Parts: sequence; C-alpha cells; structure tokens
Amino acid sequence: MGLLKLLLIWLIFINIITYIIYAIDKYKSMHHKWRIRESTLIMLAVIGGSVGALLAMYTVRHKTKHNKFRIGVPVILAVQIIVVCVVYIALR
Repeated sequence: MGLLKLLLIWLIFINIITYIIYAIDKYKSMHHKWRIRESTLIMLAVIGGSVGALLAMYTVRHKTKHNKFRIGVPVILAVQIIVVCVVYIALR
C-alpha cells in the first residue's frame, strides 16, 4: 500500500473519530457531565482531525465562541493542507 493511500486512510479515520469526540464533548457539556480536555480536542485536530473538528464545531455548535478553536482549528487545517500538498508533490 502506498504512502498516499495510508495517509488518506488515516485522515478519514482520525476525522471521523475527532467529529465523534467533539460531539460527545458537546453532549457532556449540555448535561453537566465530565468533559474532554480542550488540549485533547486541539491535539485531535493537530494529528489530522482538523476537518472533523471544524465540521463538528459548526454542525453541533461546539467551541465556536473560543478563539483557541475558532481561529486555531482553521489555521491547523491550512497548515495540514500545505503539508499534504508538499508531500503529494514530493512523492509524484
């Protein structure tokens, strides 16, 4: 299996997991239960789940008022797009 295919599989997997974790945290916030640490939510975006984080932020309305997320997640996504493009070009 090629590196690009593995990268694509990873990105699909981590984005699904990230979306689910953000949605769980939203549910917990609404029901006053134990929460997932913000550092964990940010780290999920950093390791490839930025699309899932961004989708969750705006579909379940979670963390949209926090600058760390409102600005940070799109910046993380932009950096990841640049990295993927560079890797793709380098491996062609």
